[in-house]
Amino acid sequence: MTIERNTARSGNVQTTRNRRQLTRTYIASFVGTTIEFYDFIVYGTAASLVFGKVFFESAPPAIGLIASIATLAIGYAARPLGGVIFGHFGDKIGRKSALIWTMSLMGVSTFLIGVLPSAAQAGALAPILLIVLRLVQGIAVGGEYGGAVLISVEHAPPNRRGFFGGAAGLGSGAGTLLAYAVFGALGGLDEKDFMTWGWRLPFLASIVMVGVGLYIRLRVDESPVFVSEQKRAAEEPATKAKAPLFAVLREQPRKVLLAIGVCSGTFMAQAIVSTTLISYATTQFGLSRKSLLDTLNIALVVMIFAIPLFSWLSDKVGRRMVRVPAAALFAVFSFFMFPMLESRSTPIILLAFVISMAILNGAAAGTNGALLSELFPTKYRYTGTSVAYQMAGLIGGGIGPLLAAVFLAPGGPGPGAVAVMTAAFCVVSAVCTVFVGDTRKTDLQNA
Repeated sequence: MTIERNTARSGNVQTTRNRRQLTRTYIASFVGTTIEFYDFIVYGTAASLVFGKVFFESAPPAIGLIASIATLAIGYAARPLGGVIFGHFGDKIGRKSALIWTMSLMGVSTFLIGVLPSAAQAGALAPILLIVLRLVQGIAVGGEYGGAVLISVEHAPPNRRGFFGGAAGLGSGAGTLLAYAVFGALGGLDEKDFMTWGWRLPFLASIVMVGVGLYIRLRVDESPVFVSEQKRAAEEPATKAKAPLFAVLREQPRKVLLAIGVCSGTFMAQAIVSTTLISYATTQFGLSRKSLLDTLNIALVVMIFAIPLFSWLSDKVGRRMVRVPAAALFAVFSFFMFPMLESRSTPIILLAFVISMAILNGAAAGTNGALLSELFPTKYRYTGTSVAYQMAGLIGGGIGPLLAAVFLAPGGPGPGAVAVMTAAFCVVSAVCTVFVGDTRKTDLQNA
């Protein structure tokens, strides 16, 4: 009888411990990604509103904006490199240690951007330093997403991987909301103060947030799936991938390409909505920066609730059944983005942000993590997930807004070309998702 009681008590303690650790992994994935995306989006917002004048002041306004957005694209270009670097270490050494490094790098680089001298103070050195720090940011966030997803998904029960994989997507939404909320709070500053020192405050605040994030991540256990894979590799050395990048490209090139296609279109759509539309509205229609950010923030609050819902739904009906309609509808919505903005009506602009960012992007962000994790085996899952997602980020989040800025410049083809480009990539995302199939039944332990 005593033995039975002790066994039951031991089982209850273990169950409680597992639940506590599962909760910690969700929070760590959410909080860590929130901080990383806050840093990254703070830069994107500043690039749209500030950097053209601060770091490229000698150029005409349109050229300065394009140069500023180009530095934004540089960060996206560095993200695949970050995926390769931290994917390698995450697959060889562990998910947890890689995530500690990504957060540290992001925090330091973001803080340093906040103290950079302007072009008026340092000349050509100022934009050079900005580009270098943006590269570091890109490398850090490139390694962040894959690890944040895996630390949560690989801890989760098989029938709840979609929900737990959504933690990183939820963090990206929360980080975006926080970044815009901080800039929105600065809307009361006059233009001179904002351009002189106000824009720096969101960057400087990052260092405090990183300290909190590191504390949370240090308390999370290593992924049990990774630990099991390490034991198996020790017993069967032939199964270990010596170079995860080459292994995934050699063994599963089709899945890598499909994964890039799955994410690139919806990535482009949300990036254009969250950067290009705001810049276009302020420069072309003279709309208030604060009012635009306020309406976008309302949509992002809705997205915070939408992402867990879509993540949960993907466990019930499949990732594909959530993502395909989202990508297809994003393609259609691309042709309504600019006309809704041109209305200059706050309710209509708010509706545009709610449809695009909260609903359609929420469905994509809520399912990306689980779907990508389920495509690749453990021995190179971090690398495969990171490289695919970050290449999609380069295409959608880097090249997309850069081309959009060129299209919208004086003499360019205008908003119609931006809509066609966005719609085409969203159609590609929908088709690739169909070909991926239903990944819910994947056994991560034996994949």
